Amino acid sequence: MSELIDSAQRRKELLKHMILQLHDGTAPEEVRPQLIRLLGQVPYGEVVEVEQELIAEGLPVAEVLRLCDIHAAALQGAISQEGAKVAPPGHPVHTFQQENLALRWELEQLSKAYDEVAGLADGAETLGALDRIRVRFNALMDVDKHYRRKEYLLFPHLEKHGISGPPTVMWGKHDETRALLRGAFDALATAGFASVEALRGLVQTAFRPASDAVGGMIDKEEQILLPMCLDTLEEGEWLEIARQSHEIGFCLFDPTVEWLPEGAAAVPAANPAVEGRIQLPSGSFTAAELQAVLNTIPFDLTFVDADDTVRFFTQGKERIFDRNRAILGRKVQFCHPPASVHVVESILAAFKEGAQDAAAFWLTLKGRFVHIEYFALRDDADAYLGTLEVSQDLTAKRALQGDRRLLAWQGDAAKDVTTDGAAHD
Repeated sequence: MSELIDSAQRRKELLKHMILQLHDGTAPEEVRPQLIRLLGQVPYGEVVEVEQELIAEGLPVAEVLRLCDIHAAALQGAISQEGAKVAPPGHPVHTFQQENLALRWELEQLSKAYDEVAGLADGAETLGALDRIRVRFNALMDVDKHYRRKEYLLFPHLEKHGISGPPTVMWGKHDETRALLRGAFDALATAGFASVEALRGLVQTAFRPASDAVGGMIDKEEQILLPMCLDTLEEGEWLEIARQSHEIGFCLFDPTVEWLPEGAAAVPAANPAVEGRIQLPSGSFTAAELQAVLNTIPFDLTFVDADDTVRFFTQGKERIFDRNRAILGRKVQFCHPPASVHVVESILAAFKEGAQDAAAFWLTLKGRFVHIEYFALRDDADAYLGTLEVSQDLTAKRALQGDRRLLAWQGDAAKDVTTDGAAHD
């Protein structure tokens, strides 16, 4: 056992010496062969311990942050994952890993776009390549939720276990990456009809540094942070992280499995009455926000529960059909003229039996084209929850012609833009 301890201590001292060499200016390409020759593969836990010790011994966090990418490059491929635990689906670490897979795919598509730009002939049109790069960066901006779950949910638990240095350094790298992503977006916003030469310059100065930063963070997580966290945190801590993750949201991946430690009860992630927010799987609202959303959407909604009772209707500024609170709590059959009740009954019966999921109607009412549709609402087990009635005045939309793209908007909602670019009332 003492031999193993001595071996681990010797590796850590050599690793520390290597990082200090980098601090003194030795290039990583000179250090890397030495590291691999002397150490073989470095267990991921020792990398964390060395970083923590260097900070404790007085190496400024800012300097560790500066060296982080350099010594990560030197260690690339030399960090052993032997003995690392595997997170089951739904576990916070599994979610982080699936998000990283999605991020890597976006980075691969960006790399192809960069190659496309490199292969463009001088004077070629660049808008298509710019659009493809823009789409990928729109997706990469989602990484902020990934970083915030680490910063606000994961790092505090590491600090409770006495691991404070690496989270501090990694948070700093998050902020660097965010700044690079913002810079890439600023470049995209001003690129316009950039020449091929100008676009190549933006790839090197703005786009590639940002995407490389995202990729570098993925490597640090996969090689060091996540395996170390699985070794360090207890199941109760992971459960706390899992239950709070929905408040922040997820990055390019939506977990479909709920993970629970053995013996833990399945309870909501948060108490809406305490938090003051109505929690849904894809986000949350305050009651005022939800009311504003429902009353702003450009159509009328009426909800009828599984017992055919009217429970809710929206109150938008321009209503198609009159509604008042007197209908709440009434059977929906009593809210229709006797001549059409049998049709309502038939629709509801088909929804309850699972034979139909929607029924649509349209008519001209006072010169307006009105579309009415009923939708069956079902839970995850396909059990019937009720019916949603959606009514829309589509008169103006039916009259639209040509295109009106986002960049053509000038604040005049009364105008639309046709394909030939002419604006008219």
